[in-house]
Amino acid sequence: MPSAGRADAAGTAGTTGAADTADAVVVGGGTVGAWCAYFLRRSGLSRVVLLEKRTLGQGASSRAAGIVRTQGGTPWAVRLGEWSRKFYLGQRDELGIDSGFRPQGYLLPCFTPADVAAARDRMAMQNALGLSIRWLEPADVDRLNPTLAPGRTLGGTFCAEDGYLIPQRNVIAYAVALAVSGVQVREHVTFTGLRTAGDHVTGVATSAGPVSAPIVVLTGGPEIAEVGKLAGVSVAAGGVRHQVAVTEPHPDLAPGRLPMVFDLSAGLYWRPEESGLLFGMSNPAEPPGDATCIDEQYLALIRERLADLVPVTAGLGLRTVWAATIDYTPDHLPIIGPARGTDQILNGVVVASAGGAGMMWGPAVARAAADVALTGRSDVVDTAQLGLDRFDADGRSRLATDPIALPFPEQAPYQPGKLTIS
Repeated sequence: MPSAGRADAAGTAGTTGAADTADAVVVGGGTVGAWCAYFLRRSGLSRVVLLEKRTLGQGASSRAAGIVRTQGGTPWAVRLGEWSRKFYLGQRDELGIDSGFRPQGYLLPCFTPADVAAARDRMAMQNALGLSIRWLEPADVDRLNPTLAPGRTLGGTFCAEDGYLIPQRNVIAYAVALAVSGVQVREHVTFTGLRTAGDHVTGVATSAGPVSAPIVVLTGGPEIAEVGKLAGVSVAAGGVRHQVAVTEPHPDLAPGRLPMVFDLSAGLYWRPEESGLLFGMSNPAEPPGDATCIDEQYLALIRERLADLVPVTAGLGLRTVWAATIDYTPDHLPIIGPARGTDQILNGVVVASAGGAGMMWGPAVARAAADVALTGRSDVVDTAQLGLDRFDADGRSRLATDPIALPFPEQAPYQPGKLTIS
């Protein structure tokens, strides 16, 4: 049986000989896949193989904004965000390196009475789960964030422990974790399908030959639907353009003068970045597709909204702008659960997607997916309702949509087999 036969990130060549075997194979070298492989190895599996068709972190992981928010709209989101935050804080002790997480504080302002009512309900739920969320009156919001146009809000919720990390440093951190833990990384090796015996997985087929394994975890970020298709699994997820920009520096934008902010009414967020402001926004009217270029017209609309709320940005140039393909699910919730073929569960195969929140939920989704692969359950979060069986044949979820999420394509619902992924 051919083997991958390639050098891996851990510095160990792929095996050669009659058979290539592993205790588990993880598909995808982004945030979810890489941390999942690490957690599987740390759980005691002797040989874990990670497949990445490009190089580690080359996809969405290195193009993210790095936001880590515990103020989720559902108990699942809260638990995933808090687990990930604590993981980032403990990385240096565990690995000798970290993802650069910085507690900055996150403000979710309210602009209408309906916003206030929803925010107070969320705050009660979040605090009941152990978070430290406090309500800010309008004057408190203005004092906390002097760059915000005064008198614009009706208050808001604030969590001082929320923050952001450096996406590129996160890729370095998980590359180090993979190396020191002994995960066998196969870069430039493409997953081409599952190998099965009845309803049990026996391994994977790859561009470099088959690998036998009783456990397979499928990840892929915005390409998870394509990965699923190769495995014979319909995954209700897709990819859509997300734009991020960073302004030139200004003294009023020093990190000590402003928290991170998420304007839910517009789906616009911002945070400090090298004495300027990093901001991002997705167009809910844009259909799923490749993130191949900057949408200048929509970027102008983003800047208008930002200047309205943060006037100092109106006269600032942009230091950098990029577009990335970000994954989403129809209900803005992660997918963590067994793979399901046409008429049966594929035993030994787990699907994991952070639903566009790779930095925010990625480590927790990865840990939960590893747990489910090994034991069928996880203490990180209750995954019973987060599997593929919550979606109908048209990709509609039986769960309520998480209300605290970027406005990924509300006008372009999931259509099996019709998504174009970059």
